[in-house]
Amino acid sequence: MRHGKKVNHLGRTDSHRKAMLANMATSLIKHKRITTTLAKAKALRTYVEPLITKSKNDTTHSRRTVFAYLKDKEAVTILFREISEKVATRPGGYTRIIKMENRLGDNAEMAFVELVDYNEVYGQTAKTEKKATRRRGSAKKKATETPEAAAPAEEVVEDVKAEEVAPAEEAPATEEKKED
Repeated sequence: MRHGKKVNHLGRTDSHRKAMLANMATSLIKHKRITTTLAKAKALRTYVEPLITKSKNDTTHSRRTVFAYLKDKEAVTILFREISEKVATRPGGYTRIIKMENRLGDNAEMAFVELVDYNEVYGQTAKTEKKATRRRGSAKKKATETPEAAAPAEEVVEDVKAEEVAPAEEAPATEEKKED
């Protein structure tokens, strides 16, 4: 039974796996997007997202904690200055994994790992206006309308009825001509 064994060892020793994930996290922070295998991408997500959450609180303690994982001063500086400002309002889900075609040499599943807030392609489509949701209390909305707004609507309805009546009167006249 594999109770409590959540970590994917990725076929590496513990020290090798930690060093590899630290290097991949540093590359992701510096370049905002990296290409790797799908298994490594999923392992990297669980490694880097808590670090990004930690960077929202810019204290000496949190900087030292993140540095213990990343082991790169430049990456820690970028994380606390740039990335933490962009993700300040986001409650989680800082990374996106996009599957790619399998690698030619060994047919391994490949994937992009990228920081969500740094992708311009998805950022443009994601900023659409939110549609109003339909709720059951719509009758209240109609009752609260101002009488000024309701009056022009009635005039339009009367004009439409007048236009509809005129063609209806002409129609019988044309039918009489056809009968003659």
